[in-house]
Amino acid sequence: MSAQTMSVEVREMSLAETHLVIDYFRSSTPEYLEMLGVDPTRLPDRDTWSERFKQLYLMPLERRWGLYVVWLLDNEPVGFSSCDKIAFGKQAHMHLHVTRPDQRQCGIGTQCVRQSVEIYFSKLKLSRLLCEPNAFNVGPNRTLQKAGFRYLKTHTTVPGPLNYHQAVTRWVIER
Repeated sequence: MSAQTMSVEVREMSLAETHLVIDYFRSSTPEYLEMLGVDPTRLPDRDTWSERFKQLYLMPLERRWGLYVVWLLDNEPVGFSSCDKIAFGKQAHMHLHVTRPDQRQCGIGTQCVRQSVEIYFSKLKLSRLLCEPNAFNVGPNRTLQKAGFRYLKTHTTVPGPLNYHQAVTRWVIER
């Protein structure tokens, strides 16, 4: 199925769907997590992670530390995106994950990123959205470029609480 004929939908993730995030990371191989720049020793256990999501979803949007969207293909989850480092009304940092290996490198990520961007700009009243994938993970870097993000720089940092120190490529989209 080509990217043009796929029926994709992106919408806010419900609390009941947050297990998709937990399952994705907790069931990934160490090699795959390394490609993402994720340190497996930093992954919370399932109960702790579920509790964090419950607390997040109790907060008003303006005060949340994260916002999650689910990517659906023919009403089945194939990935998700999240925002963190949110400065409501200003900027946030986006993350993207195609969770189904059979759907990687077929164009679904670009479509879903574009729709995710619209949700983040609208819900969080953003003027700027950043994304910093591992510099050596070609897939998300190509996806961001195709989705209209602009390259800013490559640098080393610890991008988030699940990550180790690594080279990342910083991308931005502004309104």
